[in-house]
Amino acid sequence: MSDGTPADLFFDAAIGLLQRVRDEEAEAITAAGTLLADTVTAGGRLFAFGAGHSSLAAQDVVYRAGGLALMNLLAVPGVVGVDVTPATLGSALERVDGLAGAVLDTSPLRAGDALVIISLSGRNALPVEMALHARALGIHVIGVTSVAYAAETTSRHTTGTFLKDHCDIVLDSKIAVGDAELTLDTIPAPFAPASTVVTTALLQAVMATTAAALAARGVEPPLLRSGNVDGGHEWNGRVMTEYGDRIFYRH
Repeated sequence: MSDGTPADLFFDAAIGLLQRVRDEEAEAITAAGTLLADTVTAGGRLFAFGAGHSSLAAQDVVYRAGGLALMNLLAVPGVVGVDVTPATLGSALERVDGLAGAVLDTSPLRAGDALVIISLSGRNALPVEMALHARALGIHVIGVTSVAYAAETTSRHTTGTFLKDHCDIVLDSKIAVGDAELTLDTIPAPFAPASTVVTTALLQAVMATTAAALAARGVEPPLLRSGNVDGGHEWNGRVMTEYGDRIFYRH
């Protein structure tokens, strides 16, 4: 590790990744935002899914002040977070064939909807199968992943493919295999992951693009406001009433 405190070096690494994503994924971000805007104007619904820590970025765009009210979380029991005991169960479930199909078949998702699937490695059975099954159902799929994993690891899905192989649009987070940005001679393993910072920023950039695209078409973006500002609850109540048939986190 070069000069600078560990904190400085982590911030530098994260900023560097954010700059790469901003510059190298600009076209894909625009395409993803446009696809979501197209889905909204066509009467479709929006969903996001991630397993384990990838779920953090999915949760970040659901029921969020300043965010689109129509973004719903597609939750798979046992894989959403580390609240499961033992935490390793979530990792094991990501490798189970057939789980994604069962989840989609019992979810509100239908043809014409859009599903954002977040998986850093994109190699496990769950995200690969989910993308495959969703597209077979006529659902638009946006994948958020590190493309480097497809070149440096092997797939855990029976097809030998990765999430990136089954998406309408792929957003590459640029995260290196292993998801740890720093090394130190006195520490035996690399440390300081940046995938959550980068993936969350990527998705918020897509959400911003979607809102602007809707406004450019003369459609008021269905945005939520903070409940901690005056009038916020009333605003959100209006939006949720208007779009109640496309919001699933209230039921």
